[in-house]
Amino acid sequence: MSELVSTGVEGLDSILSGGITERSTVLVSGNPGTGKSIFGIQYLYHGVTEQDERGVYVSFEEDEADIRGAAESIGLEGFGDLVDSGDIVILDKREMLRETDFSTAVDKLLDTIEDGDFDRLVLDSLSMFQLFFDAEQEKRTYLLKFSDILKANGLTSLLINEQGAVFPDTEVGLENFLTDGNIYFIQTPTDSGVNRYVWVAKMRKQDIDTDIFPMEIGEGGITVHERAGGFSMMGRSDEPSF
Repeated sequence: MSELVSTGVEGLDSILSGGITERSTVLVSGNPGTGKSIFGIQYLYHGVTEQDERGVYVSFEEDEADIRGAAESIGLEGFGDLVDSGDIVILDKREMLRETDFSTAVDKLLDTIEDGDFDRLVLDSLSMFQLFFDAEQEKRTYLLKFSDILKANGLTSLLINEQGAVFPDTEVGLENFLTDGNIYFIQTPTDSGVNRYVWVAKMRKQDIDTDIFPMEIGEGGITVHERAGGFSMMGRSDEPSF
C-alpha cells in the first residue's frame, strides 16, 4: 500500500483519507486569489516542520520576497528561516524566466532536486510553465515527462494552475487528465465578501470524498470545514448560479 503525504491543511487530509499518495503529481486549480499559492506554501512548511521533509517552491510569477511575505502574512513563523537554512528552496521568477528556453529553466530545476534530498515540490504556476510551448501535443509530451521526472526523484508535487472559469466543469484542460489528482479552490461573491470552497475532484488510487467543502484562510493558513449544507456542484437542484 502506498504511503500518504499529509497536506498540512486541517480538514483536507480527512477528505483525502489521510493525505496525498506519495510520489503523485496533483493539479491545484482555481481563479486568482482563491488560496492556491497559500496552499502550496503551507504544504511545504508543514513538510519541514512536522514531517522532516524538505521542499522546493518553483515560481514563474513571484519573487522570493513575495513568497516569504505571503508566508508571514498567514503567520507561518520561521518560514524565512527554513528558506535560509535550505530546508525550503525557492526558485523564483528571476531565475526561472532568466532564459526563454524551456531546457534551461528545467535544467535549473533538475540540478536543484537532484543535488538535494527533497520530498515535496510546488510549481506555481503550470499556466506560465506551459507558455514555453506552442502546440498542444508538445505540452502533453513535456508535461508527462516532467511528471515522470518529479516522481523518479521521489517528489510529491503540487502543480498550481490558473483557471478562468469559476465553475470547474466549464473549463477542463488536458493537464487535468495527465495528473494523478485534481483539487479545485473556488470562491463565490457575497454581499460581505466571498465564500471559499475546496473540491477534490479526482485522486488516483485513493478513496476520497468528492463533496465540496467550505474553507477559510486565516492565521496559520487554510482550514477546511465540514461540508456546506445546500451547496453542490454535482448537478443537484440546489446548485448555485454564477
